[in-house]
Parts: sequence; C-alpha cells; structure tokens
Amino acid sequence: MSEKERKISVPKILTEGALHTQAEMLELPVKREKLFIGIPREITLQESRVALIPSAVATLTAHGHRVLIEMGAGKKSHYSDHEYSEAGAEIAYSPEQVYQANAIIKVAPPTLDEIEMMRPNQILISPLQLPTLSSEYMDRLRHKRVIALAMEYIKDNSGTFPIVRIMSELAGISAMLTAAELMAGTSGGKGVLLGGISGVPSARVVILGAGIVAEYATRTALGLGAEVRIFDNDIYKLKRLQNLVGRPLFTSAIDPYILEQELVLADVAIGAMHSKTGRTPIMVGEEIVEKMKPGAVIIDVSIDQGGCFATSEVTSLDRPTFVKHDVIHYCVPNLASRVSRTSSMAVSNILSPMLMRSGTAGSLEHYVLSNPGMRHGIYTYKGYLTNEYLSKRFQIKYTDLDLLMTSSL
Repeated sequence: MSEKERKISVPKILTEGALHTQAEMLELPVKREKLFIGIPREITLQESRVALIPSAVATLTAHGHRVLIEMGAGKKSHYSDHEYSEAGAEIAYSPEQVYQANAIIKVAPPTLDEIEMMRPNQILISPLQLPTLSSEYMDRLRHKRVIALAMEYIKDNSGTFPIVRIMSELAGISAMLTAAELMAGTSGGKGVLLGGISGVPSARVVILGAGIVAEYATRTALGLGAEVRIFDNDIYKLKRLQNLVGRPLFTSAIDPYILEQELVLADVAIGAMHSKTGRTPIMVGEEIVEKMKPGAVIIDVSIDQGGCFATSEVTSLDRPTFVKHDVIHYCVPNLASRVSRTSSMAVSNILSPMLMRSGTAGSLEHYVLSNPGMRHGIYTYKGYLTNEYLSKRFQIKYTDLDLLMTSSL
C-alpha cells in the first residue's frame, strides 16, 4: 500500500474555518445584587447581643447595601437607634417590617412566631443551639422553604469555624470568671477562692477539651492562681495548648479512671468539647457527678451542642444555675451574652466581611452556594433538610445539598 493510500482524508468542512478570524469571547460581568439585610430585636433567652454594630452597618450601606434594623435591637449592647440611623440603617418599628428583608441575621435562633413571618427563598443566618431544637421548629423552616445557615457550622477559607472560635475565646474567659463568682459563699458555693494564697492551696480546675475555650479558660485560671488539669483525646491539641500557654501543664487523654479521680477532687469542672457536625458526646456520667465535692461547680460551655455532662440541662441568664447531687451547674447556651457589647463587636467583625464578599459575588445565595465553608452551615434549603445529624435525630428525610444544587442549575 502506497503512502498516499495510507493517509486518511479529512472532510473539508472540518478544516476550512481553521484559519479564519474567530469571534472574540468576552467574559460577561456578574450582575451584582445589592443586599437587603434585616436585623430583628432579640426576644429569647435573655439575649443581649446584636448581629451587626453601627460601624459594620456604615461599611455595608456605603457600598450601596440596605440594612433594616428593628427599633431597640442594639439597646442591650448599648448601641442606640440614633447611632444605627447615622450609620445609614433604616429603623423598623415592627418585626414584620424587618422580615421583609432578603436576609435575616440573628444571634439567637428564631422563635416559631418569628419563623411564621419568613417567606420562601429568604436566607436566615443564626445559631442552631441543638438542645432547644424541636421537630416542629425544623418542620416550620422546611414549610417556609427558608435557606437556613447555622452560624456555628460556617467555615472560613482555612477550614476553621470563625464564629465558634471568637465566641470560644469569650466563653473561655467568661467561664472561669463565672466559676470564681459561683464558688463564693454569697453565690451558694463553699466560699473558696479560685487562686490560692499563702498557706492555703489553690482551687483545682478540670477542663474537658483542649480547643479554644480550653486555651482561654486555662490562661484565665492560671492567671488567677488555680491548678488546671486538661483532658482531650486529641494529643495534638494537648501539645498545641501546652505550647501556647508556654509552661508545663497537667494534660491527659480521656481515660475514664484518671478523669474520675480528678473530677472527684475538682472544685471546678469546665465542659469545653465541640462537635463539628452534631451533638457533643457525653463524657461524664451521672454516677461520677454524684461523687464530686458538695459545692463544686460545673460550667458546661458545650451546652449549645447538648452538653458533655450527663446532668447538664439548659439554663438561662435570669436563672443560670441549678443544683444536682450537691453540685452547682451553670449551663447557659449564650454565655457570651453576659458581655454583650464585646460579643456583638466580635460577631459583627466575622459577619460583615462575609456579607461584603457576597455583595461582589452577585447575590448572597450565589455566594453561599459557591463557597464550601458557607455551604457547610446550611441545614435547610428551600424545603429540604440537608443536615444528616438533624435528619437522624428528628427522623426527617435527608437530602444531599450537592444534589439540590445540581438540580437547580
């Protein structure tokens, strides 16, 4: 066979346009949608914080976004309506007005009555607070076809949880200062000073977890002169904490025998475990709490995810403690609300850059869906439950968010 016969002829129609001038393909600019953000006044669990402070509102409104805040929303954090108005916010005189916004931002979960004011495709950004959830709550959100994000499960670009981190810093410091108050005789404690003095031993503090809460609780406890014991099954976290504190500490994996020994002698026990997906595991059974000192203090910072002590029950800031087996329990899910102004500034510092980035992404919904960290916080999406843990807990059908996104393309 000759070389000419071996060649495969290519139809002329496939090659004739190869050298012709091609049309230029230009990227179409993304149509940017101005945000319409609603901030209602918090009415549950003695919540004193506000989601955005006036300076953050001023930044958003300067970029053309619209912020509608309910009258008195910042009062408990000592931000007046006048400050918000001067920052460019619109003042609403009823919650119904606020819930006309496209995005609702809260620092406490909405009540059932507040959910009734919502509408389809509205975006809700608020904490989840697992112990207070009910199947009715989830059904209402699904029925309203709301896109709901849990603040505590939103991730940043580094894979960490920014809201959890900043609130954990506050909670760690507040937990130790609260423990010091509760140990005083005037608060029902045994009248023990957290830090020892000459000739008197220091109080003993046991911390479950070696994350951010534990780090700041440890720093505060050591600063006040207490003895600290830290337990966690993540050896890397224990090593990290010891390096950050800069001094040798008593650290241990969670061995039931060693943990029980330390809790029986403890004056203060701090629950500081965090779950990335669902409920915090119970690390201390009721039988161990029964053996603790009378007048000892348990502060379960993990209560917003169910708590890591078997005896923990959700309390509120007006009645923050209860006594069980002669042990004082403090289980307030919004512990950071005690320092509402600092907390509001911290939350606002996290949320406002996210909102600004979403303004350049086209729309808040597009930004949420295109950002893996934001998507991680979604638990209901337009009538579907997308969180597997909540699905198992409430026996509700679970739908993968990626499938919903694909079907909506």
